[in-house]
Order: sequence, then C-alpha cells, then structure tokens
Amino acid sequence: MLNPFLLMAAFYLIVAIIAAADAALTSFTLLPWFAGLPWLRVHFITLGVFTEAAFGVLPAYVAARRGAATPATRWDIWLMLNAGLVVLLAGVPSINAGLIIAGGTLVFIAVTLLILQLRSLGLGHSEGAGSLKFYVAGLIYLLVGILVGTGLWVGWSEPLRIGVPKEVHIHANSWGFASLVFAGLLIDLLPALTGAALASRRTLTLIFWTMTLGALGLVLGPWLGGNLYVTVPGLVLHIGATVWLLVALVQALQRHGLFASAGAWHLVVSYTWILLPVLVAPLIILGVSGIPGADIEATAPQALIYGWMLQFFYAVTPYFMARWLLRDAHARLGGNWLSFITVNLGAIFIWVSIFLVDLRSPIHAVAYGLLVISLAAAAWETGAIVRDALRRVELRAGQAA
Repeated sequence: MLNPFLLMAAFYLIVAIIAAADAALTSFTLLPWFAGLPWLRVHFITLGVFTEAAFGVLPAYVAARRGAATPATRWDIWLMLNAGLVVLLAGVPSINAGLIIAGGTLVFIAVTLLILQLRSLGLGHSEGAGSLKFYVAGLIYLLVGILVGTGLWVGWSEPLRIGVPKEVHIHANSWGFASLVFAGLLIDLLPALTGAALASRRTLTLIFWTMTLGALGLVLGPWLGGNLYVTVPGLVLHIGATVWLLVALVQALQRHGLFASAGAWHLVVSYTWILLPVLVAPLIILGVSGIPGADIEATAPQALIYGWMLQFFYAVTPYFMARWLLRDAHARLGGNWLSFITVNLGAIFIWVSIFLVDLRSPIHAVAYGLLVISLAAAAWETGAIVRDALRRVELRAGQAA
C-alpha cells in the first residue's frame, strides 16, 4: 500500500518549486508582491515537505525498532494534517484570522495524535539511546511553534507574554522540531546505510539532552524578551550537540565510502547553514558596525530553511520514497550534483543580498532561480520513484481485475 504522507511530501516539493519561481519573478518585479507569501513559501517546506515526510516515516521507524511491522496508515491523522494545511494555505496569504486559527488547530491536533501514536508504538521497548525520544521531543517543540506561529497572525503574543514571538516561532520549529527530528532520522537511517550505529548509546543520550536543553534555552530566551542569560547558554548547548552529531555523521559516512555520492554531501553541508547564523549572532548582539542585524534576522531564516532543511531532504526523501513506496530494502541517499551545487549557491546569494542592499532584488531573483533549478533536479528524482510506485499499484489493480 502506498504511503499517503510521502505522496503529499512529493506534492509539496512540486509546490515549493512554484513558490520559489514566484519569489524569483517577484524580485524581478514581473509579478506583484502578495501579503503573506514569503512566510507561505517557507511553510511549503517546513509544514509541507518536512512534516508530511515525518508523519509518513516516524511510525515505521519506531515500529521497526521493536521488530514490528510498519503500522497501517492513520487516516484520521492524515485528514487532520492535510485539512489543516489546506486551510492555512487559504488563510495566510489573505491574513484571515479565522482560517489561520482553524488551520493551526487542525495541524496541532494531528501532531498531538502522532505523538500519542509514537508513544504507543514504543511501549514495552527500552528507548535507550534510540530515536523515539528525539522524535517526541521534536514534535513537542512543533506544538509550541504552531501555537506561537498561529498567534503571530491573531494577536496571542501579548496575553501569552511572548517578548519576541517571531523568533520563538522560528526557534521552536528549527532548533527544536527540525534539529531533534533530523537527529532521530540520522540515528535510524545510518544503520540501514552503513550497517553500523551512528554512535554509541551513551553519546547519543548525551547529544539528546544537550540538544533538547539547548533548544529550550533558544525558545525561552526570546520568549522572555531576548534574555541573553537564557539564549546564549541555549545556543552554546545546541550548537555543541549539533557539531557533536555532525562529527559522528562525517566519520560514519567516511568509513563506508559514501562521500562518493552527492547525497552524503547534501547531508553534511546542509548543517553549515544552521551553524552560519551562530557565527554572526555575536556580531549582532555586540552591535558591530556594518552588521545589519534586522536584515539578517529577517532574511537568514530563508537561507536556513532552503540550505539546511530542504537540502537535508534532498538526500533523505528519495530514500524514504524508495524504501516505503517501492519497498526497496537497498535504497540509497538521494540528491545529485546539480541539486547540491545550485541549492548551496542559492543560499549563498540569499546571504549576500543581506549586505548588498542596492542590489537586493536582482540578487534575490538569482538566488531563487538557482533554488528552482535545485528543486526541479530533486523533484525529478523523487517524481520518478513516485511514478514507478503508482505504476505498480495500477498493474496490481489491473491484474486483480
């Protein structure tokens, strides 16, 4: 049976291409600017590609750790998630508070149901240094991100006493949800690729607690109005855990000769885009002359999402598709050299645009043009897998008829 979450992830990958093309055309003033679309472009990746893929594979990975079969699709969760996303797609560009609240609520319920499903699948199995706690903690941060993100549009920030709501939303989704779920995916993915664990149980447990507490500091800091005594320790802990994880990943990939493919490079280089803001953050905090703090805070999340999150999924989404749509037990990392070069060039140009104000629009246009190429290259690979899976289903249906 086809995994409907993964099919939707492929769908949102196509939508992300259209959104990136729209950004390029808007920067060239060939299309008018639409309110809410910059945030919507990002959410095609975070709530679209990423969340759909996570909902599709996390139950399977947790069940596999118990030696159990892949659980049947939870159609109640699928309907809640996708209904919520559709409502949000209508509400964000029109800045319609009712639609945004309804969509956010549906997605919130879907995430809560997924957490409960994962916990039930993990019952009776010692977590140890396994991925389950990474997944559950990441999804809890996603609930915080949904709550704060919905409040951005409807004025919940003041009663919740959130000092800098946009930063809280970004940090909860990126440093909390994405970081922890990505770490869990690497823990489950590496044994299938290399035949060996990513790291020892003790190391992975330490990474989990360091990363989780670091994310907590990064969420609470802006919640408390930018409290540096909370933010800075959180940043140090989270980046320390991320570098620790990255070193283990590089060593594992290198030992098994996987750097011959673009997929391994996608995984490793993607993490440079989460580390780059850390190098710039002290300059912003110290108010160094020539460092446009406000512009960096407004634009850097775009490079973070495309350079880190999307690039990570260039490598793992084709693997997920082949593994769960084609039932290929020998699936490998996806991505290609064209997608690798163009996605990183696109992220570089987004950063360059921050500092070259007079040339910002044409540089943005070039950046998103490159991202369109990278998305198309990745989507072509993913689309071929989906096409083969659908053909198999049609063939089996024809034989049954």
